[in-house]
Amino acid sequence: MPKLIKILKHFEIISLVLLVGLAFCLRLYRLSNPPLDWHAFRQADTASVSREYVKHGIDLLHPKYHDLSNIQSGQLNPSGYRMVEFPIVNALVAAIVLSTHFNLVIVSRLLAIVASLGTLLSLYFLVKEISGQRTAFWTALWFSLLPYAIFYSRVILPEPFMLFAATFSLLTFYFFLKYEQWRYWWLSLFSFALALLLKPFVIFLALVFLAFGFVFRAWRKKKFWLAYAGLTFAAVPLIAWREWIQQFPAGIPASDWLYNSDGIRLRPAWFRWLFYERLVKLFLGFIGVIFLPFSLLKLKKKEWLIYGAWWLGILAYFVVFATGNVRHDYYQNLMLPILVITLGRGTTMLENFLRQKFNPLLATVAVSFLLLVTNISAWQFVKGYFNINHHEYLTAGQAVDELLPKNAIVIAPDFGDTQFLYATNRRGFPIGFEISKKIKAGAQYYVTTSFDQEAKNLEKQYFTVKKTPTYLILNLTRPKSN
Repeated sequence: MPKLIKILKHFEIISLVLLVGLAFCLRLYRLSNPPLDWHAFRQADTASVSREYVKHGIDLLHPKYHDLSNIQSGQLNPSGYRMVEFPIVNALVAAIVLSTHFNLVIVSRLLAIVASLGTLLSLYFLVKEISGQRTAFWTALWFSLLPYAIFYSRVILPEPFMLFAATFSLLTFYFFLKYEQWRYWWLSLFSFALALLLKPFVIFLALVFLAFGFVFRAWRKKKFWLAYAGLTFAAVPLIAWREWIQQFPAGIPASDWLYNSDGIRLRPAWFRWLFYERLVKLFLGFIGVIFLPFSLLKLKKKEWLIYGAWWLGILAYFVVFATGNVRHDYYQNLMLPILVITLGRGTTMLENFLRQKFNPLLATVAVSFLLLVTNISAWQFVKGYFNINHHEYLTAGQAVDELLPKNAIVIAPDFGDTQFLYATNRRGFPIGFEISKKIKAGAQYYVTTSFDQEAKNLEKQYFTVKKTPTYLILNLTRPKSN
């Protein structure tokens, strides 16, 4: 018997290593992509904070980025402050780049991948505790293969790190309640505080912590009351950070629109976008819906409590931040852990059902085939996310980087989207119009790939640095004589 247990342990370790290896390899797809793929705007903004750290030194309390316009906050931002998530990840990226001189984009994406592997392992061990090893394996496999998860595990965004910090916090708090060892509590507290600093939305997972308490009947022990009370201190760093950034209003993006600015909350369009366009179509490629009803079979009490609380927290998040969730699919990253858990449990129950009807081998082959087909189908909706849609920005940006001073302030019009501005490796304005006001605000050069009427008018007024069929660069400090 001990020998059999030893063999099973070795098999589990080998399975985990293979899962992590598979997830890692899949996430290397287009690793060197500049932040010009899906959600380039948000990725470019995040990457530019790291790049400013590399250029000017790391200052955690005064993060800056490339956009000096008033688009984000409604105020001109001449210092380029970027006051959103606490920039610990940006600082880490910059520190690695400064010490190794590796490419910033590749370092950023690799760190995101490593964080996603931490999420995979956290989910595996948490689900193993709650639902058993088989469900933990299927959960980890879903997380490894789901195209949405693959893309958002290698983006230059806070999301991969937020998910790792959040899931690791849940895992360690579960271990604290189970083993009553305070080292796990401290790990959970630190991780939850970090997750909140990266994305305050993590607060909606508080219901899962409460569900753990009911599972372990923690309310009967005084020290667990103290542990839960102490966990609220995870919000202190977030509160302190939010208080600090109020000094820099020009660097705080407007966020009121996230709630319900377009009145979409709980309307038919809200249900359609979140549960059909995103869950059924984007995440599951239609076919994966098969697994969801099976996840409800033979649920144990603790599964009802924990997974039910988790889904309830996600639904509350969808309702509160209705417009943000509808407009941007990366907001659904918070749903990813409980979704793959649900899929993992559904796969296990479907496999058990087929085993009873047929045989174990056929059951495993059948569910594996369905899992594969689901991910192939979902890939059709996600594969375009990896594409670079504006190669001309790279060409023009390279020219700017070669021809203009390193500290030049540029106008790189893209209707407020900052991906073109990022490609120039310069600070400035991501939108045209009111050029004279931007010149007064410090703009020195104008670069465009569109050759629209604005560009034609400016070309008549200012000295041309370089013009090709792809781009036009103008020196706004050298007007042409009439």
